[in-house]
Amino acid sequence: MEFTDLGSIIELLKEFAVTYGLKLIGAVLALIIGLWIIKIITKGFARLMDKKDVSVSLRSFLKTGLNITLKVLLAVSIATMVGVPMTSFVAILAAAGLAVGLALS
Repeated sequence: MEFTDLGSIIELLKEFAVTYGLKLIGAVLALIIGLWIIKIITKGFARLMDKKDVSVSLRSFLKTGLNITLKVLLAVSIATMVGVPMTSFVAILAAAGLAVGLALS
């Protein structure tokens, strides 16, 4: 496709906006809501650990681990919503999890 005039470029941008606009708006909305929910879950988890008298270093480690895990899951979900194929990405995450598990044993 040649872009010889401004009209063809504008037409292509319109097609792109119609095709992917709602997906992107939905993904941004899901990102905002997801980050808000992760924040609530993380604060609740921290309060629960405070009540159970978990040591400060373990509390920080578990809270950070939960936060990172939930954000990775949110990123994978949003990428899937947009249309990015996740098969290879999930395989890489599984291999990394296996490597960490074997390193800890």
